[in-house]
Amino acid sequence: MRSGMPNHPLNRRSFTLSLLATPFLALPACATLDDSQRFAITAFGAVADDRTVNTAAIQKAIDHAAGQGGGTVVVPAGVFVSGALFLKPKVNLHLDKGAVLKCSTELSNFPAQRTRIEGHFAPSFNPALVNANGCDGLVISGEGTLDGAGRPIWDRFWQLRNAAPDPHNFANISVPRARLALIERSRGVTVEGVTFKDSQFWNLHLYRCQDVTVRGARFEVPDDYKQAPSTDGVDLDSCQRVTIENCYFSVTDDCIAAKGSKGPFAMDDKDSPPVEQIRVRNCEFRRGHGVMTLGSEATIVRDVIVENCKVGPGVSNVAVLKLRADTPQHYENIHFRGLTLDSERGLIVAFRPWTQYFNLKGAPPPKSVVRNISLVDIKGRFGTFGKIAPNPGQTEIADILLKDIDVDLKTGTLDATGASNLRLENVRVNGKPLTL
Repeated sequence: MRSGMPNHPLNRRSFTLSLLATPFLALPACATLDDSQRFAITAFGAVADDRTVNTAAIQKAIDHAAGQGGGTVVVPAGVFVSGALFLKPKVNLHLDKGAVLKCSTELSNFPAQRTRIEGHFAPSFNPALVNANGCDGLVISGEGTLDGAGRPIWDRFWQLRNAAPDPHNFANISVPRARLALIERSRGVTVEGVTFKDSQFWNLHLYRCQDVTVRGARFEVPDDYKQAPSTDGVDLDSCQRVTIENCYFSVTDDCIAAKGSKGPFAMDDKDSPPVEQIRVRNCEFRRGHGVMTLGSEATIVRDVIVENCKVGPGVSNVAVLKLRADTPQHYENIHFRGLTLDSERGLIVAFRPWTQYFNLKGAPPPKSVVRNISLVDIKGRFGTFGKIAPNPGQTEIADILLKDIDVDLKTGTLDATGASNLRLENVRVNGKPLTL
């Protein structure tokens, strides 16, 4: 039965993880660079004048490194403009301190192709600035910057969206835009130290990757730009065993998003395996739509822990579960713990229907499950506790634990409906015990 979930092999009830579960694996530190296999892009004709489009020169460096059996392509200090680049297996990328690898704003330098985006393969959309497919062991490192030069692209997006007959359903991919990095079908990936800045679209898109570490990276949008569209920090698309640690987020869309497929037949999508075993720790979230968001395109997401993080004044929501009425979803074993909040606005929990781009495609409304979700050891100040609500008649919400929470809120109530076994243990709001 397409409209339901029980008969799908991935939907059998998984083992409920303890809140004190040990880490799932020891992930490798960033690989040491071999000086004998370092290839500076300037040796292949790249020019740091913030004007010359260096795509051919940089790609030549990548291809040469691959021809030598692998190595590290190095971007030295300076501003190097480029179009789409395609890494090869055994070729790493290092950005020296002061190095800027910058997107061209002429989208002809990012020729449209078939690419994974928003839960499906678009037949024609722009690749990223840095693309890697089947690059096991890939390392992208250094103190330099990947710069999307996004401002004119964002302005164009809003101009076209505001002129559309139905702006709410104006497709994000209607406007040509480049992501900063797309890494797909790769294992043992490390992204360390790099700043992702002003991306035209998503910053770091991981698709069908396993055993990934994102460490000490920064994801930034200028403070003076109110809403840079679709500037997600990290998109975990159909990935397993990913650790994001010691990172900084100041964006205007989701800081971290778990993504997969969408639509009433999403469980049949062989290109979108579950998002599983995700660890987010010791990060700072200064600005963004959500700290950790499940959706907009997501089917099965389970075993996620967000812990020991700081959440600042520009964050709109902490824990976000987008419940699509047109997509069968299974969200399970999602845990937030050890968070310090410092804002006068926003929702701590936002588990609620999400209706943008709704399309049942003639199918009956699918069923979804949300269970074993916890928020433990949360302190500080925020706007409101938030909302928990199902898609009526479609979503089963069960086993929600709120424990050891002490927060000061502008609005102290929790709006919760349609959830079974919702437990509050030692939850205090504005100095008083919270009651439903």
